[in-house]
Amino acid sequence: QVHLVESGGGLVQTGGSLRLSCTASGIIFSINVMGWFRQPPGKQRELVALIPRGGSANVVDSVKDRFTISGDNAKYTVSLQMNSLKPEDTAVYYCYANDTSGFRYWGQGTQVTVSS
Repeated sequence: QVHLVESGGGLVQTGGSLRLSCTASGIIFSINVMGWFRQPPGKQRELVALIPRGGSANVVDSVKDRFTISGDNAKYTVSLQMNSLKPEDTAVYYCYANDTSGFRYWGQGTQVTVSS
């Protein structure tokens, strides 16, 4: 079992920045991908960015010029730097991991609210 804990959400004005962090614990040696999803109000959860262990990061086109994902393989952490935030970035952001068996794990979510 893998446990994910996020931190760093909050309220920010348009154009501001936030950094989300996530730390994995438990049976972490089997994790092969970590990343971030988000769920805007009234919408479905959507992918934001993924980073495979030892691989290249992937950020969705809609935010790739503003968001950066980074990971620490040794510490099983993943961060999401969000710059130039817009009201449409308002969402609950979830840390995500999957392991070599294909199991998926989710954090509890952290609220990001961007005011106009």
